[in-house]
Amino acid sequence: MDGFASLFSAFGLASAAGFNAYVPLLTVGLVARYTDLLRLAEPFDVLTQPWMLGAIAVLAVVDFVADKIPAVDHAWHAVGAIANPVAGAVLFAGQQNVLTEVHPAVAAVAGLIVAGGFHGSRSLARPVSTAATGGLGNPVLSLVEDVISGLLSLLAVFLPFIAFGMAGLVAVLLVLGAMRAARSVRARRRTPMQV
Repeated sequence: MDGFASLFSAFGLASAAGFNAYVPLLTVGLVARYTDLLRLAEPFDVLTQPWMLGAIAVLAVVDFVADKIPAVDHAWHAVGAIANPVAGAVLFAGQQNVLTEVHPAVAAVAGLIVAGGFHGSRSLARPVSTAATGGLGNPVLSLVEDVISGLLSLLAVFLPFIAFGMAGLVAVLLVLGAMRAARSVRARRRTPMQV
């Protein structure tokens, strides 16, 4: 990948990590290990090692299950508050071409901010879903997050410009959704309670 494609790929992967830390790590590790489409800079090339791929796969399964169980999903999101931004930092900084053109610390911070922003946005949606559905909508919301993460991960590797655009679209939709939820909460507070 050239510089711009690598940069857009890095943004797409960090965005995907905001929704699910393990899907983009596993995607990048597998693609870098078995194809020439992606090269990871040292020390991030450890993601291509079989033992690391196995560990990430196990964590991906744990994440998939834990995030679908009401009450457990909230605790798992607390873990994600650290894991997701760190995964975003690793994925952003690990891009071979990004590292040669951007200082590694700047790349890591950019990935941390992008993934952290997406994770924070989705974490705000979870309590709204819990309140509105009694927790029954959370597994569906989690599945949507997993699909978004998987799609962004694949697009970031194979069609990075589209991944960048999709990440931007998702960010806009998250902001609009948050604004709508805030208006709804304010409207409920103003409405007097009927007895």
